[in-house]
Amino acid sequence: MLLFYHKILAVCANLFYFFPSRHLKVIGVTGTNGKTTTCNLIWQILTESGFKVGLTTSINFKIGEKSWVNLTKQGMQGRFRLQQLLRQMARAGCQYAVIETTSEGIKQCRHWGINYKVAVFTNLTPEHIEAHRSFENYKQAKGQLFAALKGKGISIVNLDDEHAGYFLGFGAKEKWGYGMEHETWNMEQNYRLLITNYQLFSKGAEFAVQYDGQEYQFKTNLLGQFNIYNCLAAIAVGLSQKIEMKVIQEALEKTKPVAGRMEVIYDKNRDLTVIVDYAHDPAALENVYEAIKSLEKANIIAVLGAVGGGRDKAKRPKLGALASKYAQYVIITNEDPYDDDPREIMNQVEAGVKDDPKRKINQNYWMILDRREAIKKAVELACSGDIIALTGKGCEEVMAVKGGFIPWDDRKVAREVLEQKN
Repeated sequence: MLLFYHKILAVCANLFYFFPSRHLKVIGVTGTNGKTTTCNLIWQILTESGFKVGLTTSINFKIGEKSWVNLTKQGMQGRFRLQQLLRQMARAGCQYAVIETTSEGIKQCRHWGINYKVAVFTNLTPEHIEAHRSFENYKQAKGQLFAALKGKGISIVNLDDEHAGYFLGFGAKEKWGYGMEHETWNMEQNYRLLITNYQLFSKGAEFAVQYDGQEYQFKTNLLGQFNIYNCLAAIAVGLSQKIEMKVIQEALEKTKPVAGRMEVIYDKNRDLTVIVDYAHDPAALENVYEAIKSLEKANIIAVLGAVGGGRDKAKRPKLGALASKYAQYVIITNEDPYDDDPREIMNQVEAGVKDDPKRKINQNYWMILDRREAIKKAVELACSGDIIALTGKGCEEVMAVKGGFIPWDDRKVAREVLEQKN
């Protein structure tokens, strides 16, 4: 009955806006992590090649060069809002639309009626399990994006993910794969991009891509190995749209870090770095910590919480355990409690810090409800060269609390605290 309700709304939205996606080449990006960054990289490549492109992600909207912040706290917009955006893109003369396509959005039929031409799979790890009731249901929801191709579009899949075979199993006119590990992956159609070597730096990365018997060199301003995967996905999209490799190389080299995704705030007076990232599930959080460890020998001071509203309670102690494993100091704080008791959420994160057998015996941690005070404590603890990993909210400009939203921006608060300490 609920599915019927969602489907009816999706049909009505498409009819009301006259099926706008029929006038666009729509690229959908799904996966647990990397969707937002990959979407923005695709936008950059297509724009660099001369196309007018629309974009909708969990943090931003774009129609050509016009851009504005997504304040809805929805990764994929509701049926009517999404169709309205697509209509605006079509009217503005966009040739492409890039849509962050989430499992929850698919579950609610927000993708229904959208004429997807390209489907991109980044990775899959446990997330939103309570909403989908099982990991298998979660995976199958993601798979519906590829089913929407109806065997006619282009599928692009991360070959290094253990679930790659499932997504490659859907019919497509062309199948592309990318990765670092599966050099002998057997694909029906030989469209593969493989990393032959890479180097990570404090301000980006360099990597070599093997494609069609040749090797191409790339530079990016994005941090961490996981962002190389995001770059690969975007490169594959560009090549699938017949864009020259040189144009793709230039586009990626120009790309600036996406707001709130491994965003660096540096205090030169104290030689202190704050890295702000949206990571709010175990896989994403470990990626952030690994990226920091691969770049610097400095201590990590972790500031984190967990989202409320009934979302994936099982992951909370896992987040705490990861912070305990990688950071010298851990500060557990409030994030987006919604109607839940924020202290209870913090207690569940703390359980992972306490129970992690790998944590250092002399490791200290703090429970600070006020997120601003938590950031202040992190700055007080930091020594020259240390890195504060401020995770969970990224570039969001509000915090979801009981009764609604309150203004909040991790990046703004971090800068304010640093200024006060100087």
